[in-house]
Amino acid sequence: MKKSTEIQSLPIINISDGSEIGKVRSLVVNPEKGSVDFLTVEHEDWQISVRAIPFKKVVGIGEYAVTVEHENAVIDLNEIPIANSLVNKKIRVTDARLMTRKGQMIGEIVEFHVDDESGAIRTLEVKSKSDTYYLDSPHVLTWGKDIVIVKEDAAEYFRETLVEVEVEDILTPQEVVVMQEPVVMQEGAATQADGLKDIENRQMELLVGRQTADDIFSLEGELLIPKGAELTRTNIQSVKEAGPSVFVELTMNIR
Repeated sequence: MKKSTEIQSLPIINISDGSEIGKVRSLVVNPEKGSVDFLTVEHEDWQISVRAIPFKKVVGIGEYAVTVEHENAVIDLNEIPIANSLVNKKIRVTDARLMTRKGQMIGEIVEFHVDDESGAIRTLEVKSKSDTYYLDSPHVLTWGKDIVIVKEDAAEYFRETLVEVEVEDILTPQEVVVMQEPVVMQEGAATQADGLKDIENRQMELLVGRQTADDIFSLEGELLIPKGAELTRTNIQSVKEAGPSVFVELTMNIR
């Protein structure tokens, strides 16, 4: 995933000849899909018309540049009515207020995270009072210009770290418990075992390289991972072996 601010102002590189087409000016959000459908292009020679790149034409979004296959990936929005309509809706997401469907104001969006493969908005970074939280996008009902409407219980799903949201996206509490239990291989159970292994691998990918926000202890009081330590496959495995509740404690104390 990429923060919206990590995408804005990136140079756009044509990989067919290595030339710079321009820079990302803004992200155009489709409120019906909850996704970034276009990246508008800033170029000193294009002052009159608005040019953009459909997100599906983006090859990749790296730390230093957005890449496209060819310069013809850039389109004139005036020639594409649907694209032009999205730009005119001016759905900015950032700085929008967050309101429940019954009218309770629960925060302000200060940033959002985009799936750099599909353009889907995955996570909202929300400022509520003096604290900052993360909210998974499925809780959104309406993407508005000034106000984003969410489900009534959305505040209950505020998380203090992005990792907590990412883990919950791929792992249910029941799956956490199942992963700690030995898999009894019975006839026809290979597919289930493969599924559990896939969950475990994705979970590891999300956690490895993160840091602990607090000391992690076993149920017997033994220090497993000190505060500020970098997570590795080895120490994550030691936490998993200590039991489901210890593992859940780890996922709640990561930054």
